[in-house]
Amino acid sequence: MFILFWIILSAFIVSLISLIGIIALFLKEKFLDKILLIFVAFSAGTLLGGAFLHLIPEAIEKLGNKTNVFLYILFGFIIFFILEKFILWHHCHKSPSQHTEHTKNHLPYLILISDGIHNFIDGLIIAGSFITSFQIGIVAVIAIALHEIPQGIGNFGILIYGGINKIKALFLNYAISLIVIFGGLAGYFLFKITESIIPFLLPFAAGSFIYIAASDLIPEIKTEKKLSNNMIHFFVFILGILLMLFLKN
Repeated sequence: MFILFWIILSAFIVSLISLIGIIALFLKEKFLDKILLIFVAFSAGTLLGGAFLHLIPEAIEKLGNKTNVFLYILFGFIIFFILEKFILWHHCHKSPSQHTEHTKNHLPYLILISDGIHNFIDGLIIAGSFITSFQIGIVAVIAIALHEIPQGIGNFGILIYGGINKIKALFLNYAISLIVIFGGLAGYFLFKITESIIPFLLPFAAGSFIYIAASDLIPEIKTEKKLSNNMIHFFVFILGILLMLFLKN
């Protein structure tokens, strides 16, 4: 019950982060853009740090066969590539002013559907991580939560830009984020019955973290042209990795 409590609490906290999108209404667009990219850089660091410093070493320890571990990492990476490329998974880390007319016409509800899938998988990862160990669970929650901050703001911006009123957009964004709790519950009871799945979930989660950081987050901060901003982004990116290193000790 202790593990189940932490899974539910962590999933609930992650779901609350979707409400952060409302701050996009009260900040100037230029300032919001800067904040978003800083969060993007920091979350990229935590995702990579979580994958390489925690999930992969834990998977190698549990599975033993290093070849299989890296195959499962590749499998996780490929699955997320398929989700993004063919099932229209979409991560958004842009402020409302940066969305195009294509975004306005086609993406608002698609964002909700794909984010629902994303949140359910996040719940599974949280459950599997806590069942593995409390420390791994905390690492997974921090990495997922930090990634949800820029995404929550970006998704809220798309809904507003797509013509949905503020209250409805906030409600829809939060309702979809609650799916992470169902993912956590499903993961807990699934893994409780078949605990042999857990070691395979760790490298899969690592592959997903690497994919999101490498293909979705880092390319966004690479578009920055100003040297001073690039230095800030690099610094907070390293801070994200150092945070994961600190949690390892």
